[in-house]
Amino acid sequence: MKELDLLKKDWQKNEASFEQVTEKDIYKMIHKKSSSIVKWILILSVLELVFWFVIGLGINIDDDFKRMNHEEFSLYFKIYDNFNYLILLTFIYLFYKNYKIISTTVSTKQLMRDIIKTRKTVNYYVYYNLGQIVVLFFIFTFISFKYNPDSVKLANQIGDNYGMLAFTFLFLLTFILIIFGLFWLFYRIVYGRLLKRLLDNYKELKKIDL
Repeated sequence: MKELDLLKKDWQKNEASFEQVTEKDIYKMIHKKSSSIVKWILILSVLELVFWFVIGLGINIDDDFKRMNHEEFSLYFKIYDNFNYLILLTFIYLFYKNYKIISTTVSTKQLMRDIIKTRKTVNYYVYYNLGQIVVLFFIFTFISFKYNPDSVKLANQIGDNYGMLAFTFLFLLTFILIIFGLFWLFYRIVYGRLLKRLLDNYKELKKIDL
């Protein structure tokens, strides 16, 4: 009887050790997956910045501002571009920082906090970029109808024609909604999937931490 009790105790001890090893292995796997996901977020943000930089090189709005007799707008937009790039570089730095922190995290609770922090940073990044689309659309629309000779001429032709005015407004609204929707879909598919995987990792870690 004493020997059976000793066997049970030994089995329980081995069972506890087995559970600890299993949880440790699960943590290592989740840690590796989370680090890989954050690395991809960093890579995608860099590629996106490079893409917009190349697109910006191919667009010359200085001539348009000269034609409007408002060359000072060129300076304003250069300042705006530099500020925008500064914000994007700040986000990239935060993604890099999150990647380094997650890569070296050894605590389950800390990894959970790092995942939440990374998800928030990515969401702010997406909100900022989507907000920029709306802001730039309204800025260029205002400048165009205020200073562009062709747009001013069109506005004068519309005049008090409320039907044409409503059509123009709906056209512009539809255009910005389509552009906004396409970018939202892009961020939803690309970054949304990565965030979903991070959330799944967080849920698995939460089970281990209980």
